[in-house]
Amino acid sequence: MNIAINLERTALYFPDRTAVIQDGKRTRYGKFNEDASRVANGLKSLGIVPGDTVALFAPNSYHWLVFYFAALKMGARVATPASALTRDEIFNTFRDCRPKAVFTTDDRLNQLESMKDETGIEYLVAPGTQTSMDSLLDGGASRFKTVYCDRNEPAVILFTGGTTGISKGVPLSHENLQTSYQNVAFSERSTHEDRCLCFLPLNHVFGQIHIMGSTIYSGGSMVIQPGFDMDRALDAIKRHRVSKFYSVPTVYIRMLSINNLRKRLKSVRYCFSAAASMAAELVREWKTRMDLNIHEAYGMTESASMVTFNHTYQHVVGSVGTPANLVEVQIRGLDGSVLGPEEKGEICIRGPNIMKAYLNRPDETALGFWDDWFRSGDMGILDDRGYLYIVDRLKDLIITGGENVYPREVEELLYTRPEVQECAVVGLPDAEYGERVVAVIVPKPNRTIDADQLKTFFKTKVAHYKVPKVFMSVDEMPKSHAGKVLKRKLKKELLKGKGLGTT
Repeated sequence: MNIAINLERTALYFPDRTAVIQDGKRTRYGKFNEDASRVANGLKSLGIVPGDTVALFAPNSYHWLVFYFAALKMGARVATPASALTRDEIFNTFRDCRPKAVFTTDDRLNQLESMKDETGIEYLVAPGTQTSMDSLLDGGASRFKTVYCDRNEPAVILFTGGTTGISKGVPLSHENLQTSYQNVAFSERSTHEDRCLCFLPLNHVFGQIHIMGSTIYSGGSMVIQPGFDMDRALDAIKRHRVSKFYSVPTVYIRMLSINNLRKRLKSVRYCFSAAASMAAELVREWKTRMDLNIHEAYGMTESASMVTFNHTYQHVVGSVGTPANLVEVQIRGLDGSVLGPEEKGEICIRGPNIMKAYLNRPDETALGFWDDWFRSGDMGILDDRGYLYIVDRLKDLIITGGENVYPREVEELLYTRPEVQECAVVGLPDAEYGERVVAVIVPKPNRTIDADQLKTFFKTKVAHYKVPKVFMSVDEMPKSHAGKVLKRKLKKELLKGKGLGTT
């Protein structure tokens, strides 16, 4: 098995169909596959062999995709850290995964040159270098016989978002990835007629596996952008008749402020949100404005994306759906006992999409599993129909005065308020209660936050211990490269009193 076969198969079936659009330039599948073969031959000539690790340390681009599939064709493992990492972060990452060659940008060359000896890097593929992409493309033959790999052999090494601590390497096998490609394509009813917009980072599990991998698997087209820009995104949707829109909750929140939204997105047939759970109130508002559901799935880096999917036929607002094909989900107590329907506990997962182990972290791997069931670290509930509901991150649980408060419940209520654009609820140390509930809010334009009004509202909706003790107004939230609110960083900023206006 080798997941690079997906590109070759699609190029065989649809050689003249558009694969990638970047800055208005269209590349067909036949050319995409030939370019990947040329670069694979070029990497082979450098001495890269099956089992070696190479890395992509650059923003989204067509050449990013070519290098990725070239390395896979020759049986190499592809590490994809975030392109925005600092010098120290990328040094630690590369010392861990030890890539032999790195695809990068010219502004990163000096940093990477300085760490070659300690990280094992031999070649830097960047503009102006001896091993630039242009030189690899010009020097290699347009045919390359894809190397066979065992289905359990690692194909890519992704990295966790680091929202609760230091980022960990996650080797995902060819079988892990192929399972998820097929589950995403089936669940979304993807076809070769679809065209999706990808401004989310390709280094991340959502962009790389859920969007890019499943799109190539099903023969669709991708419009690639280096990041989210509202005007560029709307222009691309109109210009290229985008049919599938993938994003994160913060972008959907911003888009709900656009006039004539349905007209601006008239080509879109399917909407999907990932990275963090959507507040049910936002999903309902989008449905009212667009007459389209925002579909959600539950997944993570360790599961190669999709674990559950909220259905096309019986979409349930507030749920992340039922388990995908070949994937099992259990809810377990903190002692490992299996819980029944409607009982709250940790979400545990088993299936051919689950990683085998973290990279070079045996202790964390042991803590992450109960036998062959992966412990997600998320709290959830399965109803009697098998629909999964996310309660919160286990590590985000707030214990105040001996009572448990799940931040998501408080956040859901905040999103029903007309003045709230975005919010996050965290627990801060408190001498009396142990922790106090703090609501951090980005107000909608031209709106203000009135703490007394909000406290009065909450007291009619939830138990007294769930009512935030403090409401804070901020201009923006700290976020990961994938758009997820970094609550750990937010708490640090709050404790330091860093640039926060208290309401």
